[in-house]
Amino acid sequence: MTSTASRKISLVRIAHVYYTHKDAVSAARFLDDFGFSKVDGHSSTESGRTYYRGTGTEPFVYCLSTGPEDKFGGAAFVVESREDLDHAAATIPGATPVHEMTDEPGGGHRVTFPDPVDGFPFHLVYGQTPVATLDGVPSCDRPFNFPAQKHREGNKFQRFQKGPAPVHKLGHFGMCVTDFAAAYSFYTSRFNFVPSDIVHDAEDRDITTFLHLDRGDELVDHHCFFFFEGPVSHVHHSSYETYDFDTQVLGHDWLRSKGYENCWGVGRHVMGSQIFDYWFDTSKFILEHYVDGDLVNQKCKTNRSQASPDGLHVWGPDLPPTFLL
Repeated sequence: MTSTASRKISLVRIAHVYYTHKDAVSAARFLDDFGFSKVDGHSSTESGRTYYRGTGTEPFVYCLSTGPEDKFGGAAFVVESREDLDHAAATIPGATPVHEMTDEPGGGHRVTFPDPVDGFPFHLVYGQTPVATLDGVPSCDRPFNFPAQKHREGNKFQRFQKGPAPVHKLGHFGMCVTDFAAAYSFYTSRFNFVPSDIVHDAEDRDITTFLHLDRGDELVDHHCFFFFEGPVSHVHHSSYETYDFDTQVLGHDWLRSKGYENCWGVGRHVMGSQIFDYWFDTSKFILEHYVDGDLVNQKCKTNRSQASPDGLHVWGPDLPPTFLL
């Protein structure tokens, strides 16, 4: 029988991320061009914070703060119950007391704790009020013509408008950690994180993992959190789902036309299967658009493979040599 002190904290989904930028004006311009929607009525001159949402029901998915240095402020996950939040505050080393999110869209309560290996903030939230989905987003059922199956009616045409690829939701974030084994032990023992994929090096030492949430038979994203081992801890990227391949490539061309720097993409991943497109924002943080990711549940068996240049993508540009530094 699991003791109260050691029981796992049940996470439901990833909710939002926090970033601080020295040049918040340029960062905000990038976020607009990337496809976020600003949350009206929740910008604060005193706090220097601006909140952005996607087209889904999360009250916000990205918090932009102004500060003296460019800094990642951690990701937040929704917990299943208030009891989970109380348990986290009482049992995780360095955790804050449960506190109300009085100035943030959706309200709710939160606990924040430092990652036990590298100290980056990790947030748990409960009781946020969902919002209505946004109108005017791309259709998810645009008919597509294949050689043997023509789904679009005759004399009906595909016509697109140039512009940003609308962000639907935050899908995952990733970190470089300095001690993979310690990080893996903490997150898989304290929470319902389960590895979809584990990557090992030539000496058979595990160095990377892609974690999904164990929600029983419920289908969830292949990963909502990943980390890999490196000499200096830092955020690698945060990733946002958009609607389909056309929307994604329209967004790629829009960002390129605005003069932003592409990091890697467009291409198709192996682990997770999603079509990816990574961009540097104006502070050199990496943000990803993705579509067509895998879904898994408790029937998914962990795949373990050796790291290789071909292990991350099956088509697309060559892997940048600095991508995993």
